[in-house]
Amino acid sequence: MKVQDVISQRNLVLLRELVKTDFKLRYQGSILGYLWSILKPLLMFAIMYVVFVHFLKFGADVPHFAVALLLGQILWSFFVEATGQGMRAIVDRGDLLRKISFPKYIVVLSATAGALINLVINLGVVLVFAFINGVDFQWHILLAPLLIIELYIFSLGLAFGLSALYVRFRDVGQIWDVLMQGAYFATPIFYPITMIMSVSTLAAQILMLNPVAQIIQDARHLIISTDNVTIWQISPWYIAILPFVLIVAISIFSGFYFKKHSKRFAEIF
Repeated sequence: MKVQDVISQRNLVLLRELVKTDFKLRYQGSILGYLWSILKPLLMFAIMYVVFVHFLKFGADVPHFAVALLLGQILWSFFVEATGQGMRAIVDRGDLLRKISFPKYIVVLSATAGALINLVINLGVVLVFAFINGVDFQWHILLAPLLIIELYIFSLGLAFGLSALYVRFRDVGQIWDVLMQGAYFATPIFYPITMIMSVSTLAAQILMLNPVAQIIQDARHLIISTDNVTIWQISPWYIAILPFVLIVAISIFSGFYFKKHSKRFAEIF
């Protein structure tokens, strides 16, 4: 067996163990344990449903908007969790990095992989809820995993860049939390994009340039109902591809930035 193969297997084993450890520690000491990975988004959905759907009547023109609301909340929660956990991964694992020599990217990868496990579990809940709600699944639901891959690549790319910045500037964590709060309200999660379109089509087009907004709407379109408007339906193709261009550009830049600064991580701690 080649030395490179041995190193690759060691890294895979280390990645698996880090993911398992992170997942166990996340709910250590709680009575409900792993059930919180399902209960947290469901409780948030219940609050949003009562306020925005029951009282404010958002999404009355969108079929199965309650399911769309749950799906949007779960996808957004994954994005926040993956980028937040990934951003703090290097600092949180500083002791391990000083003791053992291994590729630093594994730490960030393990943090985002843990969030991905939660996402897969929660998507199962969405499908059950959609079935109970009477959603008529079509063949194009099979394309939905491509959107999950797109969302994971975007989250991972951001996590790499943020983690490298966070090692040097801890203020990045506070700034990112504020940005996520603002971005949440600028993303069509608890309100349908058609509500924005009724006021300004241009505003809707701008909001949909956010890759997470594009992914959420595309997921709703494929899984729940084709009545959910996508960026492809409200923008010309050369505008509609911008979220994908942004994902690629951010991922490449973040990857290079992380690689450039990762050799000095141990010196900064």
